[in-house]
Amino acid sequence: MTIRVVLADDQPLIRAGLCMVVTGTPDIEVVGEAGTGTEAVQLTRDLRPEVVVMDIRMPGMNGIEATRMITAESRVVILTTFDDDNNVYAALRAGASGFLVKDMALDDILTAVRVVAAGNALIAPTVTRRLIEEFAARPQPTSPPRKLDAVTEREHQVLVLVARGLSNHEIATHLHISHGTAKAHVANLLTKLAARDRVQLVITAYEAGLMTPTP
Repeated sequence: MTIRVVLADDQPLIRAGLCMVVTGTPDIEVVGEAGTGTEAVQLTRDLRPEVVVMDIRMPGMNGIEATRMITAESRVVILTTFDDDNNVYAALRAGASGFLVKDMALDDILTAVRVVAAGNALIAPTVTRRLIEEFAARPQPTSPPRKLDAVTEREHQVLVLVARGLSNHEIATHLHISHGTAKAHVANLLTKLAARDRVQLVITAYEAGLMTPTP
């Protein structure tokens, strides 16, 4: 199956670079390009791609608002200059399945598109550390932490480890359980917390007060 992708970035060179790589890739096809968030929303509705690679900073409607409007139809991967952008948390909260950094190798970006198209989230340990920094820089919330009444004690432990960026294999090793059991716990958490992927689980862990970042 060919993964149909829309590229949304106001930098033509970024779009051109990705298109050049995709041209020689049999399983990924760029079906549309957008230079603004508004164009990205319209193209997604018209073309129904599996994945939208979305920049955050674009003229007019930004990538965060565009992401919020299209995640019911397509999975979104944010493409950003992470060091310059403090909106990553907001983008993930809007429903993005992960994010890429613009200085990544193009082949790595294609791999990430495949991961997201398969229904998984792109959240590596290094990414998680940067997210923790984002949380640490934010004021303490005035609203009470989100309650997780349906989550068991073991699932709490797993949720914390997911928020630290551990893979299922690493969670299994840490908790001395089988890989299958770890995978089942993560699946249960996704269902109970109505989270679409691991990125949303990380956000939930912080909103519930299970993780307390320190600057």
